[in-house]
Formats: sequence, structure tokens, C-alpha cells
Amino acid sequence: MDKPSRSTLATEWNLESGRVFLNHGSFGATPTSVRGEQRRWQDIMEAEPVRFFEDMMPTVLQDVRQKLADFLQCDSNDLALVENATSGVNTVMRSLEFAEGDEILVPDHAYQACRNTIDFVAQRWGAKVVTVPLPFPIEGPHVVMDAMLGAVTDRTVLAMIDTVTSPTGLRMPFEELTAELEGRGVSVLLDAAHGIGMVPLNLDELGASYTTSNCHKWLCAPKGSAFLHVRKDKQADIHPLTISHGMTFPLGDTTRFRHEFDWTGTRDMSAHCALPTAIDHVGGLLEGGWPAIMQHNHDLAIRGRNILCEALGLTPPCPDEMVTCIATLILPEQSEGGGIPLHEPDPLHVVLSEKYGIQVPVWSWPSPRGRYFRISAQLYNSEEEYRYLAWALQQELA
Repeated sequence: MDKPSRSTLATEWNLESGRVFLNHGSFGATPTSVRGEQRRWQDIMEAEPVRFFEDMMPTVLQDVRQKLADFLQCDSNDLALVENATSGVNTVMRSLEFAEGDEILVPDHAYQACRNTIDFVAQRWGAKVVTVPLPFPIEGPHVVMDAMLGAVTDRTVLAMIDTVTSPTGLRMPFEELTAELEGRGVSVLLDAAHGIGMVPLNLDELGASYTTSNCHKWLCAPKGSAFLHVRKDKQADIHPLTISHGMTFPLGDTTRFRHEFDWTGTRDMSAHCALPTAIDHVGGLLEGGWPAIMQHNHDLAIRGRNILCEALGLTPPCPDEMVTCIATLILPEQSEGGGIPLHEPDPLHVVLSEKYGIQVPVWSWPSPRGRYFRISAQLYNSEEEYRYLAWALQQELA
């Protein structure tokens, strides 16, 4: 079978020729124009570093936060610019204090790096991590609601939940779940690594105590750009991972939260400076803007999943309403092999990459136990690419 073509919008990206790139979900991919904007800011920074950091950056970053706030429907003063969502989770967890016996809820579909953070902090304070098992395949969002809320006790103080789970690609009912948990006095840490640019986010209406999301994934911004949103009543307890001048700088007309997070030392902020361009440029690639892009990617992911299920004789493991721009499928039971997640590449992943030129994640996952692969759908992808993946899998699983 011949290599498939990408969509006509693929010219916006500088993706490697000859590759079938179906893994936008892992690290994103940044359009060439957005990368050019990042380089422009790097040139400005290096032309006169003192002027950039001392005179320009405070105003520039305020404008960036305001652009993000308009997109996220929140107050720009509640946003901190961080490098990635894992840093956001660490920032919150390593700021909070827990009493011995406090309970922290985490679904077993949580991203391992963030789960590691929860375990590390809980052990330090003597808190208890309550892992909530979720089935996969799953009937619908009500299963998540029943399992998570059924695990709440009078000792539950925090719950880390996802917008969209990384290993299983499930759109969680995070809006309803956040309302229920916060209403019961349980603080919600929303891991929205797969969030901005993938699903609509209205942070003021959502009401989560803490929300963090990667901009380099579905917003298609440069790597190293993410945000942490902290609700105003929680800000006094949250401090950056790097304590710097902001802790003692005179307040003036702003807040300690702003001072601490706006300056954590010298760092390359060009990825964040390019965020307005990412929002405007990528949002302009389809008529209807970002809502149309989210719908397009959702529809393409569904079509891709259906193509694969039909070709491989698989049953979709979740209803369409729990799919966004990524979809995870369970490999047929007769398939053998499988690497250790994060340690060994799955042999099938290697074969798909080296023999067929397909970039798609394949891995084993302990809970629920299985061997999975996950597709992504972005503007540069085409239906033909999923058909090619289906054909390649048919050859290798035969």
C-alpha cells in the first residue's frame, strides 16, 4: 500500500516528509509561522537582554496572560506561566500541606508523571492516596462519576482528575465532576495537559481550585509553554517551584501570587511570547475558529477509530461522547509482546515506525491491564493515514 498524503493544511507544519504522524498528542507539533514568532522574540531578547527582561517582559507577559485569559474565560491575574502541565501539578502539590491520614483521590488512568508527584508528596506528609479504578472499555461518563464520587470520604481533601486521560484517551466528565467535588469541600486539581485547544474551557465557570494545561499540545504553541490557573481563594498557599525575588518584592498594586510567578529567575520566555500568535494563527486556519477546529479534530478521530475498528475487528471501547482528538484502542488479545511503559519501546511501535514510517504510540498499561495504541487527529492529518495504519497493523498482527 502506498504512503498516504496528509491534508491540504499540512503545509502549515514542517513535519518530516514521508512520515505518517498520528501522534500529535504526545508532544504536539508547532506550525512554522508560530516557530518564526518564537524566534523573533528570541532575537529581541538577545539584541538587548537587559531591556528585554527589565523593561519589556513585564508588559509582554501581561499581554500574553490576557490573551490566554480571554481564550480561557478567566481573570488574567489568576494565571501563572509555567513550562508544562507536570510542572503545574508539581507546583500545586509541593505547595500544599496535608495532615496525616488526609486522602487524595486519583483515577487509575492518571498520567504516570503526575501520579508520581501525588505519591511523592503524600508520602512526605503521611497522606493516603486512594486510587479509583475505572474500567476500559467503559460504558459512559456516568461510570466515572459513580466511581469517583463513591470514593469520597470525610477524609478526602483533594482529587486530581483529567480533562482527557493520556493512556486511555477518555474525555472525563470533568465539568460535572469538578462541581460535585468542590461542592463537597474537595479541592480539584485538574490535569488538563490535554485541554486548551482540545476541549472548551471556561475556567471561571468551571470553578476548580487548580487547573494546569500544556499549550504546546493542542494549541500548537512552542514547547515549554503551559499555564497554571489558581482560584483566588487558593493563591496565598501556592508558590512557584523556584523561590526568587518575588517573595519579598514590594507589592505595589499587585499580588504576591503575581510577583512570585512572574519572576522565577532568568529563563527563555519566547515560547510564551508566541502564544498570542498561536491562538490567532492556528485559530484562523478553519472558518469558525477554535470551536470548528475542536469539532473537526473530534470528527476525524472518530472516523479514524472507526476505520481501525472495522479493519481489525475491534469494538470501540467508549462512546463517541468520550472521544476528543485522541482515541485509544486495545490491541487484539492474540497479539504478543509489549514493552514496559516509559522504559522499553513496544516492539510493534518500533516496527510501525521503522518499517512503515508511522509514528503512533503502542504500549502496555497495568490498570486496566492491556496492550494499547492511540491515534491523534490534527488539522494536518487525513483519513487515508488511518487506513494506512489499519493496513500496516493487519500485516503485523496476522
